[in-house]
Amino acid sequence: MPLPPKPVNEPQRLAALRATGLLDTPPEQAFDDLAEVARVICGTRLAAISLVDQDRQWFKARRGFELSQTPLDRSFCAHAILQPDQVMTVEDACQDPRFRDNPAVAGEEGIRFYAGVPLCDAGGMPLGTLCAFDSQPGRLSPDQVRALQALGRQFSLLLQMREYGRLMDLHLRERQWYEERLAEYSRQLAEQNEDLVEQTRTDPLTGLGNRRAFAAAVAMACERAGRDGAPLSLALMDLDHFKTINDLHDHAEGDRVLSGVGALLKAQFAAAGMVARWGGEEFAMLLPGATLDEARLQCEFLRQALQTVAGGLVVTASIGVAQWRPGEDPRATLERADQALYRAKGGGRDQVEVEQA
Repeated sequence: MPLPPKPVNEPQRLAALRATGLLDTPPEQAFDDLAEVARVICGTRLAAISLVDQDRQWFKARRGFELSQTPLDRSFCAHAILQPDQVMTVEDACQDPRFRDNPAVAGEEGIRFYAGVPLCDAGGMPLGTLCAFDSQPGRLSPDQVRALQALGRQFSLLLQMREYGRLMDLHLRERQWYEERLAEYSRQLAEQNEDLVEQTRTDPLTGLGNRRAFAAAVAMACERAGRDGAPLSLALMDLDHFKTINDLHDHAEGDRVLSGVGALLKAQFAAAGMVARWGGEEFAMLLPGATLDEARLQCEFLRQALQTVAGGLVVTASIGVAQWRPGEDPRATLERADQALYRAKGGGRDQVEVEQA
């Protein structure tokens, strides 16, 4: 197992790391939040803010595991900081000569996938990484890479805020000037947080909303429908035999099909309603103002339009539809739509079924 080489400016880098005052400090919500958002964006079970010390990596924030530090010879992050301007990804550590003999990779629960963005101070000195990792191989989309880079920039802003806070304690007579600087950085952080929240509500492959975004939209739509007495329907759609596309062609072709379906759904629901990627090849649809019959007809048009998505491939879908009942928990409506979906699949697929009375 090759040891990670030391950066050429290692003494200066270690001095910059210790100057932050972060090593061996208690957890802080701001750093925990960065790790959690990285985990959600990358779709992994584990994430951390890892600071690369002289002979160890120490975790300022961690998600999904309890270790506070590990020896440096097991560190993926010590490799990542060697290129401070790039996100390092390891799609399968068992296939990477740098890591396949690493003890952290061994076993069924060992690390297979890793993505780490170097975390730099204001002078560009790499201190460690914000990383997401999992026991299953994986890869990042370009949007996910850009999101990780945005989180890395936010870490740098957090460091600057900490430094300004320290200087405020030392220079109370210059309080007004520092408060103005702090307010500016707080504004920048708020803007970045808004962008990050939006990213955590968007599926990176299709550009559609995800489950979180859909749940929020459904809650608002139910409140409005209950107040106005207007109909509201929900639908669940599952692409038929989608695994066959991945098996016979490849996952890249499967991703192309999903992207095409996402574009079609966006166009279909541009005027009203909302659609989200529910998971895998399943999609959820919100149809405000639509009765059960109107929603069924709209979904029938959608089912027929799917045939134009994949070029030479045949893509069909099964769809289940249910109408929300005033005062009802939306989860009950989705459950009836899911039952209708299973009847559509059990009845031969490529069809629309509505809830049973």
